[in-house]
Amino acid sequence: MAEAHQAVAFQFTITPEGIDLQLSHEALRQVYLSGLRSWKKRIVRLKNNVITGVYPASPSSWLFVVIAILATMYTRSDPSMGLIAKIQEHLPASGSLSVQCQTVVSAVVFSTMLWLSLIFTMKLCLKQLLSYHGWMFEQRGNVSNTTKVWMMLVRIFSGRQPLLYSYQGSLPNLPVPAVKDTIRRYLESIRPLKSDSEFERVNTLAKEFEVSLGNRLQWYLKLKSMWASNYVSDWWEEYIYLRGRGPIMVNSNYYGMDFMYAIPTPIQAARAGNILHAVLMYRRKLNKEEIKPSRIPGTFIPLCSAQCERIFNTTRIPGEETDTVVHWKDSEYVAVYHRGRYFRLWLYQAGRMLSPREIEYQIQRILDDPSTPAPGEEKLGAFTAGDRLPWAQARKEFFGSGVNKRSLDCIEKAAFFVTLEHEELDKKGDDPDITLDRYAKSLLHGKCYDRWFDKSFSVVIYKNGKNGLNAEHSWADAPVVSRMWEYVLATDCFHLGYNEEGHCKGDVNPSLPRPQRLTWDIPSQCQERLAQSLSVAQVLADDVDFHVFAFRDFGKGSIKKVKMSPDGFIQLALQLAFYRDRGMFCLTYEASMTRLFREGRTETVRSCTSESCEFLRAFENGEDVEVCRRFCRSASEKHQQLYRLAMTGAGIDRHLFCLYIVSKYLGIESPFLKEVFSEPWRLSTSQTPVQHLEMFDFVNYPEYLICGGGFGPVADDGYGVSYSLIGEDIITFHVSSKHSCPQTDSHKFGKQIRKALGDLLQLMTNNQKEASRSEQNHSPKPQSKKEL
Repeated sequence: MAEAHQAVAFQFTITPEGIDLQLSHEALRQVYLSGLRSWKKRIVRLKNNVITGVYPASPSSWLFVVIAILATMYTRSDPSMGLIAKIQEHLPASGSLSVQCQTVVSAVVFSTMLWLSLIFTMKLCLKQLLSYHGWMFEQRGNVSNTTKVWMMLVRIFSGRQPLLYSYQGSLPNLPVPAVKDTIRRYLESIRPLKSDSEFERVNTLAKEFEVSLGNRLQWYLKLKSMWASNYVSDWWEEYIYLRGRGPIMVNSNYYGMDFMYAIPTPIQAARAGNILHAVLMYRRKLNKEEIKPSRIPGTFIPLCSAQCERIFNTTRIPGEETDTVVHWKDSEYVAVYHRGRYFRLWLYQAGRMLSPREIEYQIQRILDDPSTPAPGEEKLGAFTAGDRLPWAQARKEFFGSGVNKRSLDCIEKAAFFVTLEHEELDKKGDDPDITLDRYAKSLLHGKCYDRWFDKSFSVVIYKNGKNGLNAEHSWADAPVVSRMWEYVLATDCFHLGYNEEGHCKGDVNPSLPRPQRLTWDIPSQCQERLAQSLSVAQVLADDVDFHVFAFRDFGKGSIKKVKMSPDGFIQLALQLAFYRDRGMFCLTYEASMTRLFREGRTETVRSCTSESCEFLRAFENGEDVEVCRRFCRSASEKHQQLYRLAMTGAGIDRHLFCLYIVSKYLGIESPFLKEVFSEPWRLSTSQTPVQHLEMFDFVNYPEYLICGGGFGPVADDGYGVSYSLIGEDIITFHVSSKHSCPQTDSHKFGKQIRKALGDLLQLMTNNQKEASRSEQNHSPKPQSKKEL
């Protein structure tokens, strides 16, 4: 308990002579420095709020306006047209000021009002400019004059150096599509999946909904859109994520991987030291808003950054009916799990961030700790992996007071969660493909009790130095976490680095207080419920079938050469792979983003279209090559059109979802909406874009290949596919399904994807030899000796 004594700033004892007061100057110094850091953060936050509030103007522009008004008055002109005189008449302290001072004060007040009016006008103009999306539907290289003028105006009104949240007040609200447009697009999307009789039945339900209940529900949505900044996001978070009573492990959480081949150091504590320090560096930049706002790649169009606010110090709290997401302003420690024990690791001392070497030293102390878990402690995390209702009830009954509450608070209020695995991820001589599959499963669910799935994200460090993360989904979507993780990996390897022995650089401070072991008192009744939650989670985890691979035969560079959208090309390949695998078409989900709008999250692109089905039939039936090429391009262009509509607020599923929620609030059953939400997504796909490509060099350092991440299957009889376009020549895929379904096999589907990609490129290119390489796997061996 040395750390507890060091935390005491003073001690006193009562003696016959009086009170003997003993002050600890070192402890008082630590308190002072921690308070100083807190006040610095408050000042930085206040400064950033001012800068963001007046954006696209700058605080210094106020002085310019004041000087301009005073200079104009000096020439005996009145730019206010009498307003300064009116202000002067109503000054509260006019009797104690000279006439000249009254005039100056009145001029400053008028200048400030004028300045604020100009800022409001500029924000309004920028908001209107960002509401224009016609540029997205124009052909590349054929830009209209309207778009050229718009681009020039956006640049003028955007300012020079925006902070992370500078654009938030200027982003437009998500528009509510017309009911008839959404229904028309919906019917178009299901046409290739329905027989004539089935389609006619759904069409009748849709038309009845459009002319009757739809308009009534739409009125409520329009009312909400005028009041709220986003008519979808709060309901999406609550009803899709927080009200779900099933396990969030596998079903909701997702993961992000380390480098595919390289391990910068085999020393677990050293890798943890650099990774945790890099995460703290990102958090510091985030708090100072020094991270540049996200933009659409290749443009200057900003995206909403609201999801960044809850990356750190955030936890999902279970409830009996619905969970809640709780965010704390700051946290100076992380919760660490190792060999069934929980620790609190402070990452700051005296207001200073610990260095990577100091964090390594503290992590090594945890690894060397010989203590054993308390009864029930080892598998406590299984509560977060099982059903939500038992966890909510157990939390209320067994963790509402005493030592259990204090320890649980420590985990939930931590900046994030860290798991130190005591096993190596891979063994010498293992098949790399099998290792990647095992790696994905480990990150997604682990042992079902060695992650805290409720935390915003958990960092996992393996014994051989490999790492990854698991993220909770309700508070943000994958691109937000992916952006942070790319920064962390690049900073770890290319900026912080390691010494020759593989340890973190820098010196060790041996006087650091030891990490604090959390204590628990878990009764037998609680342990029985914990075992039940673990049993539910284990069945779910064992059923997950994963296959991860890097497709190296070609990448987006070759796809662009045949003048096709890389994403559209891959989506067609996935459609072709599924058609060959199952002999049928299916409702396909592709995640798009709506972050062009304030507080926007995602929208669904229904990738299976009449055009794609027409192409697949022609291609599989061996029709003429030119006919297949024409159908392929038509299908790709249709996909791109749907993607653009989804991004600009004209999607299908979020609108129908909100109409469904309103109908439930009104207590009205809609046969049409019931039909819509009974359809399974047998193919759920998502692209994870690389956002910090400039921080990596895949040509000179091919072993440092980032691998993206993945998620579990959405349907029991379907596939989940996540993919990333890495550089110009690599595409990584993460394929998931369930062992319990005899119709799905992730490895078999992975082979179908490889073949489909090659067949499509062979169809679309004139160089048949280049395309035929897709049947072979030319994965070069990593140059680093520290291979996976």
